[in-house]
Amino acid sequence: MDIALAVNDWFVAHRRDLPWRREGFGAWGILVSEIMLQQTPVVRVVPRLAQWLERWPTPAALAASPPAEAVRAWDRLGYPRRALNLHAAAVAIAERHGGVVPASVDDLLALPGIGDYTARAVAAFAYGERHPVVDTNVRRVIARAVLGQAVAGPPSTRRDLAAMEALLPESLPDARLFNAGMMELGALVCTARAPRCDECPLASACAWRAAGYPEYDGPRAAVQKKFEGSDRQVRGLIMAELRASDIPVTASEISTVWPDATQRDRALAGLLADGLVVAVDGGYELPR
Repeated sequence: MDIALAVNDWFVAHRRDLPWRREGFGAWGILVSEIMLQQTPVVRVVPRLAQWLERWPTPAALAASPPAEAVRAWDRLGYPRRALNLHAAAVAIAERHGGVVPASVDDLLALPGIGDYTARAVAAFAYGERHPVVDTNVRRVIARAVLGQAVAGPPSTRRDLAAMEALLPESLPDARLFNAGMMELGALVCTARAPRCDECPLASACAWRAAGYPEYDGPRAAVQKKFEGSDRQVRGLIMAELRASDIPVTASEISTVWPDATQRDRALAGLLADGLVVAVDGGYELPR
């Protein structure tokens, strides 16, 4: 079976209508969407992305706003450090690239907060460049269909990119489609907990299915800690308090957001170290 052809045919027929896949959706919007989609579900990203691009339709528009406004607009998307990184990237794009999101992976990687996945995704999806783009969904599809493993195991940039490169069509349009199609297949059909093998375009060629769905006994990626009661939750509560206020929030007001003073102080210290919160006379506020 030609895996790329099967995935591309399936994707054309079954892909979701998402804003960043529509004709004319620019490189800036794709960059913003890729950063928002990191560790945040699509359903939560779509409305926030529309609001963001309406307010800041270009990198220069965001660069002209204070970082605090980016953090405040990020609201509850989670991991608000991404908002600061996106603002810093917008400043760099405005200053170094004339306000135009660069097309090359090297130039994208040189932007603040842009990692290997995001750089390749923007180059591939915004500019049609031929690069393997690998996320968790792609890794899972390759692990099962090609390697016969139930789980992809710990990530390895070199190994994962090589595995996707081996499957990537030479044609630029087909490569772009295949990158998106593999992500969609992993997100909708070859899911982590309940794969829908009867609907999979790779079912007849899937090595894992052919082997009788063996259990995975290799090394596993680290499991993310529970959110409830975690420092992440406390950080989010502190950030919500600051986003809701146009004036500094006092230490006594912050003390009301979480009963455990030790954990609360640790979360606040982390936010200060990350640059998401600034200490000022009278309390704490978002970075200006």
